Amino acid sequence: MAQKPKVDPHVGRLGYLQALVTEFQQTQSQDAKEQVLANLANFAYDPGNYQYLRQLQVLDLFLDSLSEENETLVEFAIGKD
Repeated sequence: MAQKPKVDPHVGRLGYLQALVTEFQQTQSQDAKEQVLANLANFAYDPGNYQYLRQLQVLDLFLDSLSEENETLVEFAIGKD
């Protein structure tokens, strides 16, 4: 199981989301990628996160995940639970 990103508790939502994006981009573990993408997808349901997700280009990350061979990543990228 992937560990939670190490984030200073004072950085707030943007910092936490940045840590998730960074972890997704740097990890080699498919399990970690799945968990992080699922977390990002959950954050995408809250309209209050839109500005952060847009700033961090999470939509591009979702779109890039559509071409993955890992079907779980594809499902999370399209928002399928």
